Amino acid sequence: MTTATHTPMTTATIMTTDPVLTLTQWLSPAFPVGAFTYSHGLEHLVATGTVTNAATFFEWLTDTLRHGAGRSDVILLAAAFRADTAELQEIDDLARALAPSSERLLETGQQGSAFSRTVAAIHNIDLPALTYPVAVGHAARLQNLPLEETARLFLHAFAANLTSAATRLVPLGQTEAQAALLRSTQLCKDIAATAITETIDDIASTTFASDIASMNHETQYSRLFRS
Repeated sequence: MTTATHTPMTTATIMTTDPVLTLTQWLSPAFPVGAFTYSHGLEHLVATGTVTNAATFFEWLTDTLRHGAGRSDVILLAAAFRADTAELQEIDDLARALAPSSERLLETGQQGSAFSRTVAAIHNIDLPALTYPVAVGHAARLQNLPLEETARLFLHAFAANLTSAATRLVPLGQTEAQAALLRSTQLCKDIAATAITETIDDIASTTFASDIASMNHETQYSRLFRS
């Protein structure tokens, strides 16, 4: 009788060659970056009565994607994807400088560090601790993943995390929350397609109310989220 032999699993043998599946893993809620602990200032907007239902949440979400961190982060991601080693640190320094509050800096810094640590371990690559969009862009370059798909899935994951936060905070029902996320899908695709063609000189944000909300969240009496 022939005895079956089993080859031990290594990082090399379990690493997928499918770019979409790799990105889906990286940007899924199960990936250990702690995204579920951050609300991007939404918690304060709910507490002050600015966001109260599905309609006001969707308005805030689309503004954040189009005019705030959504678009800016994709530009940073694309810049990191194209950068050499020397440029990468400059892009990361800019990403940190763009954070409008200490909690938003914590949000991008902590998620980025956790992402880099996990990706480096499972793919056996050298990936320094970077801000979140810069880390994702650089990792995608190292793994030869397509920029457009990386940007689109990154932005959709960002929208999905904010939708999850709104489900708990507003609160929203599961169906209306998912309906809001579905409505944002085409917007994520359009923003990503344009943002990857832009440079860091094109970065701008006009979501001042959300930025102020993230500052006020730092001293909010009762908090579920870290931002």
